Amino acid sequence: MSENSLLNKIEGLHAKFASIQEQISDPAVMGDMKKYVQLNKEYKELAPILEAGAKYKKMVEDYDSAKEILQIEKDEELREMAKEELAVLEEELPKMEETIKLLLIPADPQDAKNAIIEIRGGTGGDEASIFAGDLFRMYAKYIEKRGWKMEITSQNEGAAGGFKEIICKVSGEGVYGVLKYESGVHRVQRVPQTETQGRVHTSAASVAVLPEADEFDIELNEKDIRKDTFCSSGPGGQSVNTTYSAIRLTHIPSGLVVQCQDEKSQLKNYDKALQELRTRLYNLEYEKYLNEISAKRKTMVSTGDRSAKIRTYNYPQSRVTDHRINWTMYNLPVFMDGEIQEVIDQLQIAENAERLKESEE
Repeated sequence: MSENSLLNKIEGLHAKFASIQEQISDPAVMGDMKKYVQLNKEYKELAPILEAGAKYKKMVEDYDSAKEILQIEKDEELREMAKEELAVLEEELPKMEETIKLLLIPADPQDAKNAIIEIRGGTGGDEASIFAGDLFRMYAKYIEKRGWKMEITSQNEGAAGGFKEIICKVSGEGVYGVLKYESGVHRVQRVPQTETQGRVHTSAASVAVLPEADEFDIELNEKDIRKDTFCSSGPGGQSVNTTYSAIRLTHIPSGLVVQCQDEKSQLKNYDKALQELRTRLYNLEYEKYLNEISAKRKTMVSTGDRSAKIRTYNYPQSRVTDHRINWTMYNLPVFMDGEIQEVIDQLQIAENAERLKESEE
């Protein structure tokens, strides 16, 4: 068993944890908001590792104690109890070791962030827009079940229903770490509403999930931003459609353009657009990091390649297949009703296995 090396690693983290506790209560650190936020994040990440480490240490001590009893004890009843305890611990210790090895791998610092979801109709015309709308409803139901909050930033409705494009922000605990697996091309196979011959067509929609940039991640210079106002379009009533409440921001150095027209207030639209611009600039760098990871991994569970076909939704067979891990479910209506946790769990398991393998190489 590898208890010594693991216990040594955990023991080394205790000093770091104590140092962070001390720094957090220091008035000088509390005055530096950026540093204070970072320390709090590290504190929350270390706490579960040390908690698991304490349980593991107790299990190792109990294991050693049971072995010692078998070596020196003559009483058969005590020896039998020790044998039973050893049998249980020999089964549980390897599981606990795997858990701790995963906890010791540095987490993706983006996982704890909120997320921006962009869904766009791809190939397939009107049917692609309708499918993009179906995906949006699927995510909306899943987000509601998780108790997260969703805010639509902008939307462009399709001529026959659904959306040519819809962008929304999702807030909650660990949102990006869960939803990041949805980035990629989603393909649908079904008879479109517009099809008169009853033929099955293949259409697609793309989903991009971006970690929302924190205020401290990107520093924006107002001189680098051009602000334009225009009349909102779409639902929202007369006041939205006739006042210059919509905002378009152009980041001159990068050429990035974002707009928001969801709110009646120009100020609220500006704040939302600014946040989205910050997120997009942040993600230009983050995508480089994702691409480096995907170059190393075989299944590319989390990848910067958003053109990769990740999932197929086959309506005639009521089948949904995730191509990254060869996972299939034959209950498509339930899946489209927001019951997507099972595939996310399997994707997380696959990624953890990859990360564990990387750490041992």
